[in-house]
Amino acid sequence: MGGAVDIYATKGVEYLIVLGYLMVLVGLWVLLSPKKVAWAVGMRSRPAPARAGQWFTLRQDYFYHQGHSWAAADDGDVVTIGVDDFAQRLLGRPDAIHLPQTGTRVQQGDLAWEFEVDGRRIGMLSPVDGKVLSVNRAVTEHPEVLAESPYERGWLLKVRVPRPRAAFRNLLTGELSRSWMSQAVERVRRMQAGDLGVVMPDGGVPVPGFVKQLDPEHWDVLAREFLLTD
Repeated sequence: MGGAVDIYATKGVEYLIVLGYLMVLVGLWVLLSPKKVAWAVGMRSRPAPARAGQWFTLRQDYFYHQGHSWAAADDGDVVTIGVDDFAQRLLGRPDAIHLPQTGTRVQQGDLAWEFEVDGRRIGMLSPVDGKVLSVNRAVTEHPEVLAESPYERGWLLKVRVPRPRAAFRNLLTGELSRSWMSQAVERVRRMQAGDLGVVMPDGGVPVPGFVKQLDPEHWDVLAREFLLTD
């Protein structure tokens, strides 16, 4: 029996090896997982803008009114609203932005603010119902912020909504919003052969403020077509 192998001692060594291997794996997971978790959270909170038709970008976590304004949940019953990339490219840098006063009530689908472009006022529709809590004075003082950051620093209003769960009813998000924006791109392409032929040189991306390239009598047509205003 002196030459016999102690099977229990051999198994014990194997268990120790396996245990040590598992400890190494756990250590690597602890080391790497915080970075992965932080990256994933960052992507959810600030997703990369989606591009529609290689022209206009959309924030994927926002909600969009078909008049090209957006709404985003802020805190509790507060919603932040602004204009999308299509609208800011359509209008370009406005001469002035006329926002409602704090305390004003806005209605989904009704005129809520106006842009002044070459002496004409172009109104836009609110995406939600609510009471205006604050306005972005930085945008009224520096309208170029709209072009630089339409979904972040270029927000227009913060609104307290009466029913947070119903605030985004009738708005578009996700795949629906991308499909809708792509349809807007197609409408611009179709118009290119007519009145808008001058706004996309060489078939490229529309020039910023392409409404200014049109005769003033066509502005109302464009506002009705894309901003849904009279």
